[in-house]
Amino acid sequence: MALARGFADPVHDAQGAFRAVLDALARPGLVQALPAALAPPAPLTPELAAIALALADADAPLWLDGPLAEAPEVAEFLRFHTGARLVADPEEAAFALVADPEACPEFSAFAQGSPAYPDRSTTLVLAVRHLAAGDGLAFAGPGIRGRVRLDADPLPAGFAARWSANHALFPRGIDLLLTAPGRLAGLPRTARLLEP
Repeated sequence: MALARGFADPVHDAQGAFRAVLDALARPGLVQALPAALAPPAPLTPELAAIALALADADAPLWLDGPLAEAPEVAEFLRFHTGARLVADPEEAAFALVADPEACPEFSAFAQGSPAYPDRSTTLVLAVRHLAAGDGLAFAGPGIRGRVRLDADPLPAGFAARWSANHALFPRGIDLLLTAPGRLAGLPRTARLLEP
């Protein structure tokens, strides 16, 4: 079976995906466009693939959730196009790709960084089916004017409690990227989940 192609224009496509991620984290909870003209092996979505190809490298290892890890062609695709190590321990990952958000491990299973090096935490990248603004959970914090509402489905079980515990660890804690077809939203650890 032939290896699936990566970015058609590696430099510009990677820059576009990188910029989308930066915008998403700088404007928490706002849905951004994420063009991803990729056809990676299933169950890796084009959006998960685009973020991995833009961010992962030999110094930024990847962790794959169960459905992704069970597909050898996904590992082959990611190793070839990123040069990143695939790690079995989520605490060793710079980025964690999650195709099944409902089965996502506890956020505490991933690298949390340290007070001196908070950047050494894991960024979780979740593939959700639905991602839209205007309804759903409300967040406040740096980069958010007043409050922002984000509707994403499915989310990890017990998301509200998990996210509140993660936010309380600041400056430590994970950052979260939510992807859906053609879309992306970011929730950095500074985003505070408001009561309904």
